[in-house]
Amino acid sequence: MVLKISSMVFKVKRHKHELVKPSNPTPNELKLLSNIDDQLGFRYHVPLIFLYRYNPSMLGKDPVQVIREALSKTLVFYYPFAGRLMECSNGKLMVNCNGEGVMFIEADADVTLDDFDNNFVPPFPCFDELLYNVPGSDGIIDSPLLLIQVTRLKCGGFIFSLRMNHTMSDGSGISQFLKALSELANEAKEPSILPMWCRELLCAREPPKVTCIHREYQQLPPDTKSNFIHHSFFFGPKEIAAIRALLPHHLSKSTSFKILTACLWRCRTKALQWKNSNEEIRLLCIVNARCRLNPPLPEGFYGNTVVFPAAVTTVGKLCGRPLGYAVELVKNAKNEATEEYVHSMIDLMETNGRPCFTRSGSFVVSNISKASLKDLDFGWGKALYGGVAKAGLGDIPGVSVYMHFTNSKGEQGRVVPICLPINAMERLEKELDNILKANNNGKMILRSNF
Repeated sequence: MVLKISSMVFKVKRHKHELVKPSNPTPNELKLLSNIDDQLGFRYHVPLIFLYRYNPSMLGKDPVQVIREALSKTLVFYYPFAGRLMECSNGKLMVNCNGEGVMFIEADADVTLDDFDNNFVPPFPCFDELLYNVPGSDGIIDSPLLLIQVTRLKCGGFIFSLRMNHTMSDGSGISQFLKALSELANEAKEPSILPMWCRELLCAREPPKVTCIHREYQQLPPDTKSNFIHHSFFFGPKEIAAIRALLPHHLSKSTSFKILTACLWRCRTKALQWKNSNEEIRLLCIVNARCRLNPPLPEGFYGNTVVFPAAVTTVGKLCGRPLGYAVELVKNAKNEATEEYVHSMIDLMETNGRPCFTRSGSFVVSNISKASLKDLDFGWGKALYGGVAKAGLGDIPGVSVYMHFTNSKGEQGRVVPICLPINAMERLEKELDNILKANNNGKMILRSNF
């Protein structure tokens, strides 16, 4: 279930970085971000990576040139991405749509996709070379909102890497932008879904009213620093069935997301070996609020629409009680994300200084397995892998993103990158193996204390 990590090393030759601007004039204006966009917890960059094989039908076409030209055209529609963030005196963010452009890097690597030995999962070898951090480009204020690198490979394939300022979009929003980019790369005249700004729909009410309890924003002392490693885990139908078998009948019908999340939270907590069993810990479920709002947001909206309802318990309760206890906590947390909860959170940002979500003792999970990032096609076919480049987001290690994945056996499921201290990662693998290990009769051997 734990997926093999590639340790290969290769060289990347980069051309001088450049700014790609909209191909036609765009409005020069200021646009306010929403109260969800500009919270402190989103002021970091999200790296994504997509791997593509050589396609004989694209002979003579250069992916760098195709994507660069499509990017310039796409920025005509998504022109705020070509701007720069500004911060008002009260901490509110706005986009200066000045058309400065997106940072773009052309590169070549002395490696083939076969050298990856089908290990197309995070963490990727030499990723810092595949998405080079141009000095001065990684700030939040007055820095490029996107950085893109296209790296040609010796086999004729290529790697498309992207870094996005999270204040501009969530997973659904950047998926919409990338779909538009791929459509224009395939010679469409305009995106099939035209972008809509409409960030004012997610600003505070007048007057603001915090009507819900938001324990996901309780401010606690930060966790101690440690040496972290990244591994990816695959969960297909067999793995989900093994976890489901641990639950009583009334919970065994729960969604695979809730079951997997409860299991990972419990196993991860055990692996971390908290010293105090009374320590309060949290699971933050990132919930897409688009479908919670009435009237709904317009189809082309590409801003952040996620909330973080928290399941809160103690180490002793989570690890000492049956897995069903954790499943109930996950279900209750997700059910909290009502329309009123969303507006209450937006008002909290207005009245409490846009706090960051609770990092200490938190495990944050996001499910983008339905975002179809692997379907991104610039003309060379679908990506072998498309999704986040690593576990954790920004400087927050306790974040895991679930992505759709097909393993080497052709089984479809989810790949989950996880970031933990080295010893804790080893213990996590053992915890999960104890759930999924089969005996000679083909039955699951399960830990008695689950």
